Amino acid sequence: MKKFFLSTTVLAIFACLLWATPFTAIKIGLKYTTPLQFAGVRFFLSGLLILPFIKDLKLKILKSKQRWKFVLWVALLQTTFLYGLFYIGISFLPGSLGAMLIGAQPLFAAIMAHIMLSNDKMSWKKIIAILLGMTGVCIISLGRSDFVLSTTIPLGVGILILNNIVGSTGNVIVSRDAKDMPPRVLASFSMIIGGIGLMLASVPIENPSWHFNFPTEYWISLCWLAMVSAFAITIWFGLLQRPNVKVSNLNTWKFIIPIFGAFLSWMILPDEHPDSISIIGMMVIACSLLAVNYLNRISI
Repeated sequence: MKKFFLSTTVLAIFACLLWATPFTAIKIGLKYTTPLQFAGVRFFLSGLLILPFIKDLKLKILKSKQRWKFVLWVALLQTTFLYGLFYIGISFLPGSLGAMLIGAQPLFAAIMAHIMLSNDKMSWKKIIAILLGMTGVCIISLGRSDFVLSTTIPLGVGILILNNIVGSTGNVIVSRDAKDMPPRVLASFSMIIGGIGLMLASVPIENPSWHFNFPTEYWISLCWLAMVSAFAITIWFGLLQRPNVKVSNLNTWKFIIPIFGAFLSWMILPDEHPDSISIIGMMVIACSLLAVNYLNRISI
């Protein structure tokens, strides 16, 4: 039973479930502060939350100093640049289009893995399976009613495409080069450094206030987001470091994030209800995940 719960599939699904929960909390937090500042504080706290769970912390810090360039690179790619581009890009786009572009991340992960890794090459069958998943994300996203054409759409599209490239490159680097670093150490240090980077970037870009005299709902949302990031990113880094896990296959599980997000909206929000378009999109995504996992099994 323990082996089942620690399997790559179960842990990947759990991480994606965690990533599907923050949207409401982000909306609450952004009522009181700016995007980059809020993201920076969130990830800084996430990194701090992991520290007490790292055994022999002083020894791990000393060892990590030898690879400070790698830790800094991961921090910039997986936190500062990734979430900085995400928050900026999403502000230029309607939610439905933003969701579709973010949902394309598994395709970019497969492309970057194909370019940067010798053991994770694309095949036509894998491409078709990933495109099927993207189709499901598009169906769910187009079911929303917030798509409005605007002159800022090309800029937003470009920023989110760059966001996908940055995130995918970070995934490949962690998978390829982090074999000797415990996931908790890498996740903690990279989020602390990346969070500081986001907060520093917010000063010239957003000129935010630093009084933090906010109501209780702000602190509840911030704490939840910090815990989600601490758990999900630590799990994800651990999975990326497993020798039998391919970046392209692992990232296809992110297709289920909009499914979890939709279910949570139906359960929590009184005005949200299941609709036929969303159900069809979910079924298409399910077919994509089944296809990718079948291809992964027959290639072993």
